[in-house]
Amino acid sequence: MSGAALGIEIVVVFFLALFLLHRYGDFKKQQRMVLFGTLLAWYLCFLIVFILPLDVSSTIYRQCEKDHEKLVSVSTVSPLPFNHSAANTSVPPTKSVPTPCYKPWSYIPKRIMPVFWRVVYWTSQCLTWLLLPFMQSYARSGGFSITGKIKTALIENAIYYGTYLLIFGSLLIYVAVHPEWHLSWYELQTIGITAANTWGLFLLVLLLGYGLVEIPRSYWNASRHGHLLIKTYFKASKLMTEKADAEENLEDVMEEVRKVSESIKYNHPLRKFIDTILRKCPVDYQEKMGRNMDDYEDFDDKQNTYPSEKSLVKLHKQVIYAVQRHNRTRVQWQILLQEAIHLEDVAKNETSSTHQFVHSFPSSEPTGWFSRYIYTPTVEWYWECLLRRWFYRVLSVVLTLFSVAVVWSECTFFSTRPVLSLFAVFIQLAERDYNYLYIEMACFITIFFLCTCVYSTVFRIRVFNYYYLASHHQTDAYSLQFSGMLFCRLTPPLCLNFLGLIHMDSAISHQQKEQTAYTSIMGSMRVLSFIANGFYIYYPMLIVILCIATYFSLGTRCLNLLGFQQFMGDNEMTSDLIDEGKELIRREKRKRQRIEDGENRRREWKERYGNQREDYTARNRSSHEMKETSYSDTVNSSNNRQAKYSRSGGRTERDCIELLQDAEPLDFNADALTDDPLDAEHGRHSGGRYLSMSSSRSRIFDDV
Repeated sequence: MSGAALGIEIVVVFFLALFLLHRYGDFKKQQRMVLFGTLLAWYLCFLIVFILPLDVSSTIYRQCEKDHEKLVSVSTVSPLPFNHSAANTSVPPTKSVPTPCYKPWSYIPKRIMPVFWRVVYWTSQCLTWLLLPFMQSYARSGGFSITGKIKTALIENAIYYGTYLLIFGSLLIYVAVHPEWHLSWYELQTIGITAANTWGLFLLVLLLGYGLVEIPRSYWNASRHGHLLIKTYFKASKLMTEKADAEENLEDVMEEVRKVSESIKYNHPLRKFIDTILRKCPVDYQEKMGRNMDDYEDFDDKQNTYPSEKSLVKLHKQVIYAVQRHNRTRVQWQILLQEAIHLEDVAKNETSSTHQFVHSFPSSEPTGWFSRYIYTPTVEWYWECLLRRWFYRVLSVVLTLFSVAVVWSECTFFSTRPVLSLFAVFIQLAERDYNYLYIEMACFITIFFLCTCVYSTVFRIRVFNYYYLASHHQTDAYSLQFSGMLFCRLTPPLCLNFLGLIHMDSAISHQQKEQTAYTSIMGSMRVLSFIANGFYIYYPMLIVILCIATYFSLGTRCLNLLGFQQFMGDNEMTSDLIDEGKELIRREKRKRQRIEDGENRRREWKERYGNQREDYTARNRSSHEMKETSYSDTVNSSNNRQAKYSRSGGRTERDCIELLQDAEPLDFNADALTDDPLDAEHGRHSGGRYLSMSSSRSRIFDDV
């Protein structure tokens, strides 16, 4: 089983990252390089989270083997005291043999993990510090060529890269002037890792302090349907304002595109850039601009002032941003509308005496076997109206206890005697019993909880709604790359902080123990003592202040004072926005109800008169075919007789046939005569149906 667990997790994590990318990204529309960079970043970060517990259990086993060898060597080398009573008997003196160590099933050999971590870590660092920032600027660039986009991306990232080079240079100078140190490649590598982890830890503590309080509180508030519904009304009001602003911005940008498109004609050298911009516009705007476009005028006929290529690049970038923002707000509005309607349905069904959940707008999709046999309306009522709130409350209490354990451990993990960190106590207790499965599960759950608190914080605040992970393939390329870049920056310091919590990092715990392969790749932090003994130990204590500030919503109150509308129950502006959101949801429900009523009426008309129309049409077609058959026989016989006596009677025959064809009964079907060769020859078109007797009676109400 050597390395089997590692191989299985590598494959499973890849498909997990691919599934999430398919859910949030769009494989058909987005660039292949964007998808590949995001998939690689997510995959590497998930690998660190999933593989690190295996590294911990393997390290504990190697430490146990080392201790076992020491005990065996001591027991065999040291002389035993002479026992006079034993010398007089025939029984030899017994030796205390240490208990052997049990090898975990997921054990990974020591030679494999350092190479694995080195490849994963340095690949993720190259992605987050070099490739992904460049690809972000490249994807949003308004350039019309690859060279132009690369040039724009390099200019935009010049300040970005210069800042990190300044930090790295400062640390390099500090090490160079220190009299006790001599720079080597290993120490330079350690300085780079330390700089990256210091920046990540600085942001990690800020995000973690918010998530440790907000995530348990969000689940507790989710159990209160009334509170959740009011907050949804508030978000609907704010989102409608943003949606209207995005639509207005898109209209302004499209108007500017229309003016530029009309001024630059088809034979202008800049016309190819206009065509590139038009392809980025929505389809309905493309059709409008195509109808108003007159390509028969030469651009030399009129002395007009034409925009420059630089202004077209700027316009191209504005079009990309405006279209992405409009699509994002539209999807957000649909998701929020569905959530509000569902919460209103829950509020209505809570007082139901039948204990069956009734939806205001049933889904038009056919019900599957799960909804038909397992998740029935009765089961749905008990879950939505009764069990869900208690489940969320229990989950909130469990997460609160977990958050308290994390805060306590972050403030006491540097104390090794006595051991105060709760996670270190749990791991050491399991280590005594060789319970490797418990060790791996505890490590994975702890790292997963820390990652959830950190990453959900970023996408909860959404960086002023600029970065947003939207499901149903609606996440733009910029947000995908931002998430991958953020994951790669925060995951390594988060895992290093976790190893400090369980006392597996010797640079912080100062214990002579077997190090994990992950810690050995990070290098010894003792190269920079003021960071290892100062920043890494005392800075995480600030998490207490951040948790207190989040509990009393100090950040929300500050943003509200600055003019950013936040949800606060005791505010007059909040009440006005709640009422406005309620009215918006009510208006959307009425609109959806009218559409559904129209569909129901159309369906009823089709069901009521569809069969009669089909039978009526079939009878008319059969009678018409019989008349045609008898008539064609008569005409053929007369034609044969006339062909014997006359050679130039074609025109008379055709006139007779046309007169007889015009004498069709009132209930004929003109569709059967559209391919008549006589009409095709003379350019005549068959007449339409008589409305009073036609077969399209059900189409009268198509516009309803």
